[in-house]
Amino acid sequence: MIRSIVIKLALSGVICAAAFCIFLGIYTVKNIQAAPDSFNKVLRSSQFVQVLDRAGDPLNVTYQNKWNVHDIRSLYEIPDFLKHAIVISEDKRFYAHNGPDWLARLAALKSNVLALRSVRGASTITEQCVRMLRPRRRTIGARWIEGFEAGRLEQNFSKNEILEFYLNQVPYTANRRGIAQAAHYYFDRDLDTLSQKEMLALIVLVRAPSRMDLWKDTKKVEGGIERLASNLVRHDVLTEKQKASLLAEPLDLRSPRLSVAASEFVGHVKSHQQAPNAGWPKIKTTLNANLQNRVQTLLDERLAHLRNKNVHNGAVLAIDHTNGEILAWVVAGKNSTDTPGKYFDAVTTPRQPGSALKPFLYALALEKGWTAATIIEDAPLVESVGHGLHAYKNYSRTFYGDVTLRQALGNSLNIPALKALQFVGAEAYLDRLHKFGFRGLSNHPIFYGDGIALGNGDVTLLELVEAYAAIANGGVHQPLTPFLEADGNADATRVMAPELASLLGLILSDPKARELEFGAYSVLNFPVQTAVKTGTSSDYRDSWAVGFNYRYTVGVWMGNLDQQPTDGLTGSVGPALLLRSVFSELNKHQETRPLPVHAKLVKRDICKGSEQANPETCAKYSEWFVNGSIGQADSVAYNTSIPIRLRLPVNGLHVAYDPRVPADSQAMEFHIQGISENDHVIWEINGEKVKAKGSKYVWPVKRGEHAVEATVFNNDQQIAYIEETVFLVK
Repeated sequence: MIRSIVIKLALSGVICAAAFCIFLGIYTVKNIQAAPDSFNKVLRSSQFVQVLDRAGDPLNVTYQNKWNVHDIRSLYEIPDFLKHAIVISEDKRFYAHNGPDWLARLAALKSNVLALRSVRGASTITEQCVRMLRPRRRTIGARWIEGFEAGRLEQNFSKNEILEFYLNQVPYTANRRGIAQAAHYYFDRDLDTLSQKEMLALIVLVRAPSRMDLWKDTKKVEGGIERLASNLVRHDVLTEKQKASLLAEPLDLRSPRLSVAASEFVGHVKSHQQAPNAGWPKIKTTLNANLQNRVQTLLDERLAHLRNKNVHNGAVLAIDHTNGEILAWVVAGKNSTDTPGKYFDAVTTPRQPGSALKPFLYALALEKGWTAATIIEDAPLVESVGHGLHAYKNYSRTFYGDVTLRQALGNSLNIPALKALQFVGAEAYLDRLHKFGFRGLSNHPIFYGDGIALGNGDVTLLELVEAYAAIANGGVHQPLTPFLEADGNADATRVMAPELASLLGLILSDPKARELEFGAYSVLNFPVQTAVKTGTSSDYRDSWAVGFNYRYTVGVWMGNLDQQPTDGLTGSVGPALLLRSVFSELNKHQETRPLPVHAKLVKRDICKGSEQANPETCAKYSEWFVNGSIGQADSVAYNTSIPIRLRLPVNGLHVAYDPRVPADSQAMEFHIQGISENDHVIWEINGEKVKAKGSKYVWPVKRGEHAVEATVFNNDQQIAYIEETVFLVK
């Protein structure tokens, strides 16, 4: 009877054991996963790239990746002491087992049973790698599967490959992975500069990285360090004397920091259309971190000096225009109020450039027939704005009469610029600006009006520097690149003749050309020949300085991103001095040279003043011309052809009649531009014809709506007809 019971129990046990084994086998087959073919394929699942400067120094740090892909260290780069210590601490039979360590598991089970709680784990380094690759809940079943998967992992990878992966991916607090990231997080140093105690601290933290976080308390880790050091003595890795010396050392924590601040540039790189093809997991850029730091200091100091001018924001963009590489992208200053502007990148934020756009206007005028010697009248000018009139003036409120194009551009005179716009046409000018890369100027010419000649359209510092680089490159425009070894000529297009680009450089770098407004000893007179232009927007909201020499192009903007005006800050007062300092940094240790003079440019002696000057007796000066644009060495064809149009009155103009002034003392001047004082005009006012000579006619003011038209004759030959214009006197 007893024997029968025993047999039945034994049979039941066998059946249960067999059923359990079948269940365990099915569970194992169902849940076990294949080992990866390559650790590199695993790491490719990380989406966040790291941006480096041209020397390989990091410009950004991200710890949102699933894996550490930015701070990988090869096994041979990791100190031997650290490798020995972590193997002894985490898996002393690492080189003996084939994945799981069953002996260690049995020993851990015995210890936990005797203690009636979990006091010891037995995960090998390989099993910890499996846990990183296949995260699961910490259950008995998961531990069972991890053992088999660890065996498969060791079939696919060598011990050294597994140890290298482990050392680079073992998790720490604050989303850090790997001992290299942990070393920077706690000590701001590379692995090979750590002391032995600091290495042991990183190893001890592996067991409980959050609970023993050094930034919370360094004392919690001391006991673990002492136990690990004693274990290393038993394994002949340390001597007792070395252990005592090691334990006596303090842990000197240092906050991690980037060597350079370039967050705006990093944002530009990541958003760039070429970023996906620029490299993974690290994108090497053109930025020069040393230059970036120096320019940042210069900008910060300049803004601090100008604080009394109510200027809080600034930006600098420096490039090598020979290849389109961005060398420095610096932004400084925050708004004093909590406005969205403080989060803007001042390099890519559209602002009004003021006179900084004038070189592109004169470039088109030169292309259409003007020369550097073309005479333009700088005299008071009134133009229509809405139903009224606006009197234009120069910055100094001085009018200089007849000036050459060289003087008009060099001194940034407003009236000649408006006449240049009338000569080339607003639509043609906007079209040319688009070709130079000013993509933001997308409105119709009517939207900007004559103010486009004076820079009333919004552009970015990035666009402005890119456009000036096109002049510096002999009239070839190419998009700027932040990527090292990029094909800078892939999208290059010619936007102006090389000889005209060279001529613009000669004008903008000529100290004498700017003497009228800036003086003989201007801050714009650089030691190395540099083409320079400043700009100031209305109400002093924006001030600019931009320039180029034989190799570099630099742009500076200052103002307030919250749209507040500065206290009279101009381009020549604020950014110009900084521009000079940045070029000084760029030219250091360089063999500098002057701007190139194109082979088609020739220097000729010409008469000063009007075209009627006697070539034999007139005062002469030298000027550069495109070969063929001037016929004789002692004369010049002054081509100031401006379209004939009625400047005053204009359609829709409203004029106020003053009842306090006698009627016979009130008059209004009609003015036709583009004709000479010897031409005859038949004015037809409200149906009545009046004949007059010259471009102007004084009309007695009368209340009411009036219509005027005019016919212009030169030597009895009609040269123009001006259609009816209606205006109101009220």
